[in-house]
Amino acid sequence: MTPDIQSKLPQVGTTIFTVMSALAVKHNAINLGQGFPDFPMNPKLTSLVNETMQSGYNQYVHMCGLPALRERLAEKVNEDYNTHVNPETEITLTPGGTYAIYTAFTSILQPGDEVILFEPAYDSYIPNIEINGGVAIRIPLEFPDYSINWELVKSKVNSKTKAIIINTPHNPTGSVLTQEDIAQLRSIVEGTNIFIISDEVYEHLIFDNKEHLSILRYPDLKARSFVCFSFGKVYHCTGWKMGYCIAPESMMKEFRKVHQFNCFTCNSPVQFALAEFLKDKNQYRELGSFLQKKRDYFKSLMAQTPFKPLPSFGSYFQLYDYSGFSNESENDLAIRLTQEAGVATIPVSAFYKTPVDNKVLRFCFAKKEETLEAAVERLVKFF
Repeated sequence: MTPDIQSKLPQVGTTIFTVMSALAVKHNAINLGQGFPDFPMNPKLTSLVNETMQSGYNQYVHMCGLPALRERLAEKVNEDYNTHVNPETEITLTPGGTYAIYTAFTSILQPGDEVILFEPAYDSYIPNIEINGGVAIRIPLEFPDYSINWELVKSKVNSKTKAIIINTPHNPTGSVLTQEDIAQLRSIVEGTNIFIISDEVYEHLIFDNKEHLSILRYPDLKARSFVCFSFGKVYHCTGWKMGYCIAPESMMKEFRKVHQFNCFTCNSPVQFALAEFLKDKNQYRELGSFLQKKRDYFKSLMAQTPFKPLPSFGSYFQLYDYSGFSNESENDLAIRLTQEAGVATIPVSAFYKTPVDNKVLRFCFAKKEETLEAAVERLVKFF
């Protein structure tokens, strides 16, 4: 007899990314759904990993991450955001940014605690909150620019509010926080015990001369924040699942208590390689212009279709409005495009716990030019 499991996530099924990617394979579709590049990463970085493996750096490194890598990250943060971070006590390497976010939630949440989040939201947030006994307080971003209604946020804050999670540049919409947003956030949390979890995995994928307003720039916010990052997004190696979290020492102590009994430590050869590769600052400082060219090229191609672009100021993604030519649900159109046009996308409604159908699909433009060309050619034929 097989024991029954009382699910901690009874409403969670297979993610939309897995569903659409499987559908793309089944129909030999070009996958512009899931957020990963199809172009090669820098060969210097892969060579560095090979060198470190060949040199014998294959055993456990420090539980918190290779000291040399943490020191390099502290230098980067100081240069990029004009703030001091202690590499010994305030930085922990993690197997990906999503893991960092989960561990941050697990470090602070008690049953019944409320977390304010903004929808559409990256799909791990609500399960992370709920598996820790928390309650997700969902606030819709204002369509079509996906801005935050801060008055609504204020109305939701109460004695049970444990944290607010923000994401900039934002997945799936490509929106970014402004100085006014930061001012509003500071005003709301001032004098409270509210934590901030800041998902900044797309920190360098930012366009149109926008500035990434990292929480690390603001001492009062930094003092209450877990700030989560991803090497996968910066160096086009999403499959490596390498990231890190920065938080004040007292908060990082609790983060590390969870981390040491879950992952314990991360891939050693990759950490040695990253510590060396980070010395080449242009690799991440030029990332925004590199991806902006892809966004703009894809946008020029998509002008041949009836899709209408919504602004994207960062990330791998751009949303496209199809309300002008179809009344189908986002899910139905996404499936039909995969099956009949041979192009896979993601319905933005999948990023809401209760689907909201604004007639918008998410496209990933972090692809080779020939991939984007082939995808749009298929869409043109479809229409």
